[in-house]
Amino acid sequence: MRTSFLKTKIGDVLIKVFLAAMALVVLLPLLFMATAAFMPSLEIVRMPYRWIASRIEWSNFYKAVAGNDGNFIFIRNVGNSLFVSLTVSFFTVLLSAITGYGLAKFKFKGRNIVFMAIMMTMMIPFETIMVPLYMVVLNLGMQNTYRGLIVPFLINAFGVFMMRQYLQTFPTDMLDAARIDGCTEPGIFSKIVLVNSGPALASLAILSFRQQWDNLMWPLMVAQEKRLKTIPTYIVSFAEEKFADEGAMMAVSMLASVPMFVLFFALSRYFVGGGAVYEAGKE
Repeated sequence: MRTSFLKTKIGDVLIKVFLAAMALVVLLPLLFMATAAFMPSLEIVRMPYRWIASRIEWSNFYKAVAGNDGNFIFIRNVGNSLFVSLTVSFFTVLLSAITGYGLAKFKFKGRNIVFMAIMMTMMIPFETIMVPLYMVVLNLGMQNTYRGLIVPFLINAFGVFMMRQYLQTFPTDMLDAARIDGCTEPGIFSKIVLVNSGPALASLAILSFRQQWDNLMWPLMVAQEKRLKTIPTYIVSFAEEKFADEGAMMAVSMLASVPMFVLFFALSRYFVGGGAVYEAGKE
């Protein structure tokens, strides 16, 4: 009995050590970015790397925001990325939830065919449709506009798949009870389905926001004007400037990562709590 207990404890310790090591591997680049952003450039490239800077170089952040030409276009580009990412995330979550709800809870002829057709689009790499999609945007007069950055990504197949799979487990009895009480279908969707789908909606929102926040290729094609460029395109142009240094580059990367961390921690309670159904069940 004692031997079995010791084996269990040793196994738990080994698992925790392994998980801690994996977490360190994942967090190490972030830790490097966070420390290097405050260092002089010469200390960043010095080997062995010193994790504690000899002095804090606040000018790295000024260079990152001002840019090498001092026009502070970084602030406008951050606003562009936030506007595009938040708009796309909102409509992706809403439209995916509506479509997934219809495919999960309404029976109609050809439902499975529609779902499989949507899933088939996931097999097509974006690079194969990028040029045709660009031609469509160009012919519709959406180049160098926010519409060109937003409209092509308002809904995606993965979001529909994710919401459909989640809503298939949603209790149908709750929906039927609401119908008996006289609640309309839009009311059921907005007051019951959305309210009790917090974990899925939060996960999809984060994934959609991250995808747009990191999107580089499409803004490079559609937005040639500086006023419409986003954070990834700003980082690329900043890196190409001959006066850009390592400290300023780390500061740019750190500033560009802040919104993702803020969004994740703002929505993390949905992952921990499990949404309204879970909270009601605890009570």
